[in-house]
Amino acid sequence: MSKRILVTGGAGFIGSHLCKRLLDEGNNVICLDNFFTGSKKNIEELLDNSRFELVRHDITKEYYAEVDQIYNMACPASPPHYQYNPIKTMKTSVLGIINMLGLAKRCKATILQASTSEVYGDPHVHPQVETYWGNVNPIGIRSCYDEGKRCAETLMMDYHRQNNVDTRIIRIFNTYGPNMDPQDGRVVSNFIVQALQGQDITIYGDGSQTRSFCYVSDLVDGIVKMMNNPQKFIGPVNLGNPSERTILEFAKLIIEMTGSKSKIVYKPLPGDDPTQRKPDISLAKKELGWEPKVDIREGIEKTIEYFDKKLKENK
Repeated sequence: MSKRILVTGGAGFIGSHLCKRLLDEGNNVICLDNFFTGSKKNIEELLDNSRFELVRHDITKEYYAEVDQIYNMACPASPPHYQYNPIKTMKTSVLGIINMLGLAKRCKATILQASTSEVYGDPHVHPQVETYWGNVNPIGIRSCYDEGKRCAETLMMDYHRQNNVDTRIIRIFNTYGPNMDPQDGRVVSNFIVQALQGQDITIYGDGSQTRSFCYVSDLVDGIVKMMNNPQKFIGPVNLGNPSERTILEFAKLIIEMTGSKSKIVYKPLPGDDPTQRKPDISLAKKELGWEPKVDIREGIEKTIEYFDKKLKENK
């Protein structure tokens, strides 16, 4: 049955893919975005759909609508973006989720919070399991994002326990694919753009730190499964690809796949940059029957095509 669904941050990288998926399934979708990091280009193809509504709005301000489900995806997610205005980032996570939980409570809607692997900080447990409480610096340059997301999880659980709101929490690990911002400062976009432009590929630190990269269609599949799981499993649950590789290995893969002549250069590691990232997805497999399917080479190929086209358009 068709639902009326609100997606905050719906013009962002992951949000835009989610909006398309929900429309393809026959739902009515309200996309809410203030366009700080989201882009109209990401949802351009959806604008002619009569079941799609785009609203320019900042979730730190209250929003009223009648909806069945809320996917709260709104928050800048790359370090340069969330560090640009750290107070605003914190407000987006905290005030934003308070407003969305208030809406969910009024409408009796199910609400899903897009949390992050950053709640684990620089982890002492590897791979990261949902029961691990994390190792987060509360006063560092990344704290506005990490602690904002942790606080949002607290509010989700308190609204669930105190007000019986139907909540879901997912923890997203590194995700990549089309609709990423070429300037967002994350590993995948940085490396591919540098390689396509023949620039040096910049590695921060010695390249031994690890990341696990999940293709966006796999992630969206997990998000939708979590929202609609019949067991009403509320999480938190890790969504990511457990295939771990070092940043140096990843840089070499990008050079090989783009056929670039780029050289690798090393720069100092930024503060509080986690040394390891790898999700334990046992819970997602058990509760949602979910695991990633897209191979890294297949996903990177599609992402290279997207960035190549984007860079040519911007010339």
